[in-house]
Amino acid sequence: MKNMKNMRNDALAIFNASLEAVDPEKAVHKYLKREGDLLRVPGESAVDLRDYEEVLVVGAGKASAAMAKAVGEILYDRRVRGVICVKYGHELELDRIDVIQAGHPVPDEEGTLAAREIMRLASEATARHLIISCISGGGSALLPAPPPGISLDEKQYLTKRLLEVGADIHEMNSVRKHLSLVKGGRLMKAAFPARVINLMLSDVVGDDPGVIASGPFAPDNSTFQDALRILQKYDMMKDAPESVLSWLKRGVSRELPDTPKSGDPIFSQVTNIIVGSNIQALIAGKHAAEALGYNTLILSSSVQGNTAEAALLHGAIAREISASENPVSPPACILSGGETTVQVRGPGKGGRNQEFALLLIEAAAQIPNSLFFSAGTDGTDGPTDAAGALVESSSLERARLLHLYPEHFLARNDSYHFFSSLGDLIKTGPTRTNVMDVRIVLVR
Repeated sequence: MKNMKNMRNDALAIFNASLEAVDPEKAVHKYLKREGDLLRVPGESAVDLRDYEEVLVVGAGKASAAMAKAVGEILYDRRVRGVICVKYGHELELDRIDVIQAGHPVPDEEGTLAAREIMRLASEATARHLIISCISGGGSALLPAPPPGISLDEKQYLTKRLLEVGADIHEMNSVRKHLSLVKGGRLMKAAFPARVINLMLSDVVGDDPGVIASGPFAPDNSTFQDALRILQKYDMMKDAPESVLSWLKRGVSRELPDTPKSGDPIFSQVTNIIVGSNIQALIAGKHAAEALGYNTLILSSSVQGNTAEAALLHGAIAREISASENPVSPPACILSGGETTVQVRGPGKGGRNQEFALLLIEAAAQIPNSLFFSAGTDGTDGPTDAAGALVESSSLERARLLHLYPEHFLARNDSYHFFSSLGDLIKTGPTRTNVMDVRIVLVR
């Protein structure tokens, strides 16, 4: 029987295989093929590059620089220029394409500069321009373009509050789209009539182009009313900036045009392509786990909602495997993906993946030869330098020997310092990809 050290190595090998499957450069090369003057795009007739004077490359997200690098390689002999915005530390040196680093998850002035430059490029484009967009997770925060009368500080405050109350990515983006001059299809409106190929590495459940980075080139079916309802849902009407409330109320009253919707003729000029997603990562992880001898099941790539509830479910499945060999018999590997939320109540430091692991430390202690692993594919879990954390059957005993009490750390939302003391943080550094989270449950 493998010892726990080998199980740790197995979990890391499975996670690394998942990351490899969603490498952004490889993903772009897979979906964007060059045949002489023709650019082949899945599901579309070939794009004849001779029809365009210039190619503009724009985009934002943690993986966007790597995606743009692949585009530049494919179009090595064409006239290319552009602007990409990435999170600090995720930059790459690119020929012909400017890379701007900016704040994430809270937007900053550098992101505003990037949004302004990208909007300028799009607005200057004509029918003789081909725009290739490289979008990935993080793009929403990295392209802040608040409308007149709303300051970046006010938008930063609202973003922080939505994160703190546990708003999910769909809710976050519905609000962002209606407080932006770029998101929710507005960038496509600026780019029309240019031809646009929008390459996306998906970090959202369901891979909806309108949600990834708040859909700058995709139709938006949410409304000003939806954005206002989200603030009401989280009891934010009293502390939201007055400028934000005024803008949203003007939109509800139809004093302002809403975001472009499905059926708008501008979208006849765009092709939206998902080049990488969470299920692709999980399938690769499954193959890796099977090669290591595990009976493997992908639970879902769409786990969302409350982190505590997700942890409870994964713990219950692990107990069932140990007790009755269902839904798979040991040695077993359960994989899941998606993105959960944590409602922050304490002053500690952590992220949803670290909190997920900490919530399972007692379950792991009760299941012999078990391990729970959870990490963000972007290498960043919350505002920390860790991708996530893991717990195993011996973790609780080791913690008690160090006088670390999980319940105290959970009460403070301080999973980072718990796992830092225990030596069980997962640190990858920037992976330059982003397809949500990967969770791994091993039972032997």
